[in-house]
Amino acid sequence: MIKMIQKIFVFAGEKRRLLTKATIVAFIGAVFGALQFGALMLILDAVLSGKHNTSVGWMALGIMVVSIIGRIICMYYATNAETETGYFMVAEKRIHIGDRLRYIPMGYFNQNSLGSITGVVTTTLGDVENTAARCLVTLFGGFLNTFALSIMLCVVDWRMGLIAIAGIVMYLLATELACARSAATGPARQKAQETLVESVLEYIQGMSVVKAFGLEKDNMQTVQKGIDDSCKKALKLEYSILPCAALRQVVVKAFSVILTVTGILFYFNGSLGLSHCLLMIIVSFMIYSELESAGNMADMLQMLNASMDTANAIDDTPVMDVEGADIVPKDASVVFENVDFSYGERKILDHVSLEMKPNSTTAIVGPSGSGKTTLCHMIARFWDVQDGKILVGGYPVKDYKLDSLMKNISMVFQDVYLFADTIENNIKFGKQDATHEEVVEAAKRACCHEFIMALPDGYNTVIGEAGGTLSGGEKQRISIARALLKDAPIVILDEATASVDPENEAELQKAIEALTHDKTIIMIAHRLKTVRNADQILVLNNGHIVQKGTHKDLATVPGLYQDFLNARKEAISWKLS
Repeated sequence: MIKMIQKIFVFAGEKRRLLTKATIVAFIGAVFGALQFGALMLILDAVLSGKHNTSVGWMALGIMVVSIIGRIICMYYATNAETETGYFMVAEKRIHIGDRLRYIPMGYFNQNSLGSITGVVTTTLGDVENTAARCLVTLFGGFLNTFALSIMLCVVDWRMGLIAIAGIVMYLLATELACARSAATGPARQKAQETLVESVLEYIQGMSVVKAFGLEKDNMQTVQKGIDDSCKKALKLEYSILPCAALRQVVVKAFSVILTVTGILFYFNGSLGLSHCLLMIIVSFMIYSELESAGNMADMLQMLNASMDTANAIDDTPVMDVEGADIVPKDASVVFENVDFSYGERKILDHVSLEMKPNSTTAIVGPSGSGKTTLCHMIARFWDVQDGKILVGGYPVKDYKLDSLMKNISMVFQDVYLFADTIENNIKFGKQDATHEEVVEAAKRACCHEFIMALPDGYNTVIGEAGGTLSGGEKQRISIARALLKDAPIVILDEATASVDPENEAELQKAIEALTHDKTIIMIAHRLKTVRNADQILVLNNGHIVQKGTHKDLATVPGLYQDFLNARKEAISWKLS
C-alpha cells in the first residue's frame, strides 16, 4: 500500500506539494476533530462531580466551537486542494501524453489501436482524476484522525490508548491483505475497460460499413461482449476484496467492544474513573468511523495503481527526438544513403539510395505495397531507418529536432484529416500565428476561397470531425491551403488527386501548382499526367528502386514503368461497346 501511495505522489507531478499540503491540513483537521472529546470529558467530569461550574461549560463550548470551525476550515482547504490536484495532475498527464505521441514512431500506433489510446486518456485517466487525490486525502485523513483520537485516549488512560492503536494496526493489516488480493484482479478490470472503449469507438467509426452490409446486430455483439466483460471484471475485483472488507468490519466492531468492555472492567476494579469510563464507551462507538472510510478508499488503490501504470506505459516507448538540434538546412535536397526498413519481419526498403535535388520534382511510382508511402514518411521521420541514413538539406534527419525538421516539410495526404473546428483554424495548422488575411490569401491560391465564402459562416464555419461535412475535393484544397500557409521548401504529395472527382480536379491541379512553385517536390502518383513532367521518376518494387530516370527515358525501356504506361493507356481507351 505504501508503494501505491508513493506512486500517487510521483504521478501528481507539479501538484505534489499541493497534495502534501492537503494531507497535512487533513491531519490538522483530525486534531481539531479530536478536541471535541476533550470538551465531552470536561462536561462529564463536571456533571458526575456535581459541580455546576459555569466556567467549565463555557470552556467546553469554546473547545467545541474551535473544534468545529477548525475542522470545517481544514476540510474546506483539503477538499479544494485534493480537487485541484486531481484535475490538474491528470490534465498535465494528458498534455504530456499528447506531446509525447508527436515524437513516437508510427509503429506504436500500429501496435496500439486508437481505441486503446483513447481509453487511456479518457477512462483510465478519468479514474485517476476523480479518485487519486480524494483517495489519498481520505486515506491519510481517516488514519490520522483515528490516530489522533488514540493519542488523546493515551493522555486520558494509556492502556485504553494502546488498545485503540492495536485496533488501527489490525485494521491496517486487513487493508494490506485486501490490496494484495485486488492486485491480481485490478489490472484485468483496467484492461477490460480499455477494450470496451476500443470496441465502442470501432463500432461508431465503422458505422457506415455496418449499415451498408446490414450488420448492426452482428457488430453490436462485439460491443455487448466488451460491456459484459467489463462488468464481469469489475465484479470479480469487488468479490476479491469482499472477504477482506468483511474482516475489517469484524476488526472495527471487535475493538469497539473491547474498548467498551475494558473501560467498564477498569472502572469496576477502581483503576478508571466513572467520567473516563463513560468517555471510553462513547469514544468506542466513534473512534473508528473515519478509519472505515479510509479503508474503503484503500480498496481503490490497486485500481488506481493499474490505471497509473497504464498511463505511464507510454513513457517506456522510445521517442525519436532525444538529442536533436535546431538546424537550418543548407538547401532543400533529400538524400537516401543505403536505407533499410522493415515492418516486423516484412522488408519494406532494402538498401535504397537516391537523391532529390533542390527545387526539383521527383515522382515515385510502383505497385501497391512496394514501399512508396513508407519512403515518403521516413523523410518526415514518421518512421526511423533501421540502417543507413536520410539527409535533408545536407544533415541527417536524426540530427534535427523533430519540430525543426518539420518546419522544412509540408505534406498533403490522400486521406485528408480535418479537425472538428473552424475552417480558418484548420488552415492555420500550417502556421499557428497566421493572420486572417494570410489565411484568406492561402485559401485563394488553393482555389478554395469561393466555396468557403459560400458556407453559412465563411471561414468561421465549424466543420464536422474529419471534415465529414465537406467533399473530398474541398478537403484536399483546404489541406493544400494549409501547406501553402506553412510555405515549407520541401513538399510531399501522397496521391493528393487520387480520389478527387473530375469536377474538382482542375481546381485542385491549380492549387497543387501554386503549392509546388519553386519547391522540392516528392509525389506519389498513379496518374500519367502527374508524373510526365517530373525531373526524375523512381520506380519502386519489393523495396528496391528498379528504374530511375525521366519519363522520356523510361517510356522507351522495357520494364515496370513501361508496363505502368501501357496499363494507363489501356484504361483510358477502355469504353462500353
